[in-house]
Amino acid sequence: MKYAGVAGALLALLAASTLAASVTRTEANNGNLVMEDVPEIPAEIVDDLNRYQNVRFGYFEGWQDDGDGVYIVTRFADVEQLHRVDAPGGARHQLTYYGEPIGDIAPQPQGNRILFTRDAGGSEFAQVFLLDPATGVATMLTDGESRNGAVAWDRQGRRIAYQSTARNGASNDIWIMDPEDPDTAEIVVEAQDGSWWGPVEFSARGNQLLAMNYVSITDSSAHLVDLDSGTVTLLAGGAGNTSTNYPVAFDDGNDGFWLITSQGSEFQRLAWQPAESGADAKVVTGDIDWDISDAVISRDRKRMAFVVNENGRSAIYLLDPRTREHRRIDTIPTGVAARIEFSPDGRKLAMTLNTATTPSDTFVLELGDGPLDYGPLIRWTFSEVGGLDTTAFREPTLISYPTFDEVDGKRREIPAWVYKPPGDGPFPVVVSIHGGPEAQSRPRFTSTYQMWMAKLGVAIVVPNVRGSAGYGKTYLGLDNGFRREDSVKDIGALLDWIATQPDLDEDRVAVFGGSYGGYMVLASAVHYSDRLRAAVDIVGISSFVTFLENTQDYRRDLRRVEYGDERDPEMRAHLEKISPLNNVDKISVPMFVVQGENDPRVPVTESTQMVTALREQGNTVWYMNALNEGHGYRKKENRDIYQQATVLFLQQYLVGGE
Repeated sequence: MKYAGVAGALLALLAASTLAASVTRTEANNGNLVMEDVPEIPAEIVDDLNRYQNVRFGYFEGWQDDGDGVYIVTRFADVEQLHRVDAPGGARHQLTYYGEPIGDIAPQPQGNRILFTRDAGGSEFAQVFLLDPATGVATMLTDGESRNGAVAWDRQGRRIAYQSTARNGASNDIWIMDPEDPDTAEIVVEAQDGSWWGPVEFSARGNQLLAMNYVSITDSSAHLVDLDSGTVTLLAGGAGNTSTNYPVAFDDGNDGFWLITSQGSEFQRLAWQPAESGADAKVVTGDIDWDISDAVISRDRKRMAFVVNENGRSAIYLLDPRTREHRRIDTIPTGVAARIEFSPDGRKLAMTLNTATTPSDTFVLELGDGPLDYGPLIRWTFSEVGGLDTTAFREPTLISYPTFDEVDGKRREIPAWVYKPPGDGPFPVVVSIHGGPEAQSRPRFTSTYQMWMAKLGVAIVVPNVRGSAGYGKTYLGLDNGFRREDSVKDIGALLDWIATQPDLDEDRVAVFGGSYGGYMVLASAVHYSDRLRAAVDIVGISSFVTFLENTQDYRRDLRRVEYGDERDPEMRAHLEKISPLNNVDKISVPMFVVQGENDPRVPVTESTQMVTALREQGNTVWYMNALNEGHGYRKKENRDIYQQATVLFLQQYLVGGE
C-alpha cells in the first residue's frame, strides 16, 4: 500500500498502530523467545514430541595427545559442551559448562590443553579460548569483539594461526599468536579484497604456513606463507584460474603439498603438487567421478584418508602417500561421515558417522601395519535417542524428477530424497529446501523428519535444486546472478512430480526451509501460492538488496559473488524484481516466520519487514523471534518450542487445512 503527503503519513501511522494492536504477543524462556500470533501450544503436543526432542549426538572433535581417548561435543543440558571419552562406550566426562554452545575445537599437539571458540547469543563473533582440562580454567586469547576461527596449532604445540577480523572488523586476515602471551598476536596475511583467508597447516619447522583464500564455493586458492620473510606465494588457483583449491597438508619432505582441487574437472579431486609457484597438480583420484569432500594425513605422513561424496552418501578411502594407491573401506555404514582424523600414532582413524536411523556418533577404525590395511570399526559413543525405537525409523529413497530445461536433448533431472510414513497415502507433503545456497541435502539422521512422519503422517521431499553442491561445478553455478529464479522453477517442477505420485497428496503441500532455503520458501509462495497450503520461513532472505546492504561487513563481498552486486544498477533492478518482499501481493498461503534477533548473516530486519508486509494485506502470519539466538536456534528450550509450534502450524494449515 502506498501513501502520499502528510495525510498519507498519518494514514500509514494509523494502519501500523491498528496492526500492532491486533497482534497477540506472548513470551517464553524468561522473555528470550517472543511469539506473535502463535497460538498456545496444546499440552498433548508438548508431551507427544518430548522424546523426539531429547535426541543427543556425540560429535568427534579430536584426539587426546596420548591417543588413548577422544574429545567429543554433546549436549546434556541446554547447549552442546566439550566432553572427554577415554574408551569405547566409556563415560562422557564434561569439560566445559557454559550457557552458550562450544564452537570449533583444536587439541594441542604434544600437550594436553585445548583451544576452543565460543560466541554469545548466536552472534557468530566467536572468541578463541585456551582450556586447561586439569583445572577447568579457560583463558580468552582474542579481543572479545572481533570474529575469530579456523584455529591451527603448529606441530610442536607452541603457536597458533587463526582467522580474525580484529584489524578493522571486516577483513578476514590470518594472525599468529603464542597462546602463552596473547599480546604477541600479529597479522601475517592481510585480506585486501573482501575474500576470506584462513590457515591450514604449519610446516615441520614452523617457518611456513599453508593457507587458503576463499572467494566463493567455486573459486578458492592455495598459498604458501613464509613466516620469516612475510612472502605469500600463490600455489594453486587464483590469477584468473577460477577453480576450487583446498590445501590439505604438507607431504613428508615438505617439498610438496596435498590439495583438493577442481582444476580441469567437474568434480573436486585429491591431488599432490610441488610447493612452488606455477607447478602443476598431479591428480590422484581421477578414477572417482564424485567430489572429494575431506582429506587428512597422519602425523608421520605415512598414511592418508579421504571422504567421497557419492550422490549424498559418504565413502571413506585409505591412501598410501608414497605409492598413491587408494582403497575403499567397506565396513563404513551407509550415511554421512565427517571430521576424520588419525590418532597421534597413526594407528587409528576417528570419525563422526551419521545414518538415516542413527544420530551422529564417534567411531574409530583400527588400522593395520600397511598404509592401506585396516581392521574393525568400533563405535565409541552411543548417544541417547529419547527412548525411541530407531529400528522403526523410516529411511529415505533417492529419486530424481524432470525440470523445465534440457541437457543434451533431455529434460534435466533434479535429485531429491523422499521420506514416507507407513501406509498407502495419499500423504500430505512437506517440501524441505536446504540453505547455502551451495549446500546439499543428504540422508542424515533427523529426528524432525521422523517426528513429522510419526505424529503428522506427512511425507517429506528434500530436493537438491540447481546450485546445490555435490553434482559438479556446472550444476553448482546454474542459479548464479540473473539465473536465481531458475532454482525456484525447480520447485515448480517438483510440484508437478508430486502430482504424478498416487501416494502423495498434491492438494496438501507445504514448503519449509532456512536461510537461503527461507528465501526459496518465500519465492515459492510468490510463484506457487495456488498450489501450496502453508509455508515455514526460517531466517530467510526477503529482499536481496536489503540483505546485502545489512549483512555483516566481513561476509558482504563473499555473498555478492553468489547473489550479485546490488551496487550495479542492472543487477540491483533484477534483485529488486525477484525479491519476495516486492512481490508480497502474490502470496496467499499461511506463513510461519522464525528468526533470531542476533543473526549476523540474515539480519532480523529481513523477517520483520516481511511479516509487516504480509500483515498489511491481511495474511495469516505466525512470527517467532529468539532474542538470544542468531542464525538458527542452538538453545534447547527455544528449539523445543519452535519445533512444537511448527507441528501445530502444519497440523492446522497442512494436515487439517481446508
